[in-house]
Amino acid sequence: MKGEGGAGPDPRAGTEASTGGSTGSSTVSIERRGKVALLRIDRPRVNVLSLGVLAELHEAIRTLTVDLPGALVVTGTERAFSAGADISEFGGPERAGEFAGAFAATLDALAALPRATVAAIAGPALGGGLELALACDFRLAAEGARLGLPEVLLGVIPGGGGTQRLARLVGPAKAKQLLLTGRYLGAEEASELGLVDQVVPPAHLLDEALGLASRLAAGAVLAQGLAKRAVDEGSELPLAEGLRLERELFVEVFKTRDAEIGVRSFLEQGPGKAEFTGE
Repeated sequence: MKGEGGAGPDPRAGTEASTGGSTGSSTVSIERRGKVALLRIDRPRVNVLSLGVLAELHEAIRTLTVDLPGALVVTGTERAFSAGADISEFGGPERAGEFAGAFAATLDALAALPRATVAAIAGPALGGGLELALACDFRLAAEGARLGLPEVLLGVIPGGGGTQRLARLVGPAKAKQLLLTGRYLGAEEASELGLVDQVVPPAHLLDEALGLASRLAAGAVLAQGLAKRAVDEGSELPLAEGLRLERELFVEVFKTRDAEIGVRSFLEQGPGKAEFTGE
């Protein structure tokens, strides 16, 4: 398993630290930077995802779900985002089921977070590491990053959502090209494929990811969450049912204070001037 937007508080200046203490772990940490949360994996040397690390990630995501940030950045270290599942823990079918269940619980929880999520990828994002990035809404990659789902080279297939999320993102044919060959992509090729949204110099990766998250966090986060839900849930439905879901969520968003603020601001000042409260 193996743009531009409105200015918001700069998450790079000033930190409300909850590193380590949020999860009780030195491997997975949450750091609050204004309205943005930074979720980091730091397991030498290349952030392989053991069952223990997946449990810590899941607990961290539960913590974020209880106390939602305006947006979330998921990252690893300068050396690696994550090189994938811990192969040393692999076993037979029973163990495979345990891994698949742990990945599903963790990555489904991340994907369901009702806030924008940004993966900041340096070094390898392979197998389960790429599956983690695919569970995010946006992917920024440093020049020199390597991405892939090489499970077939071990005689297995992805079990953390890779076959499904990748195919939905880039299309079945392109997904099969990667899944059946197991080859790695550089950051630029991944961008051309639509797998990566932006490629940046390594020294700027975290700043760019935090800047994007900050702009999103300054926006109408409840509307963002409902739009995300409409896309994610609607893509699994027949068109008529997806359109029905969109109509229901359109009505739902008008119950928020942000909708009132946004509409009034547009009528009084024009577009792009609203100051949302997240209520």
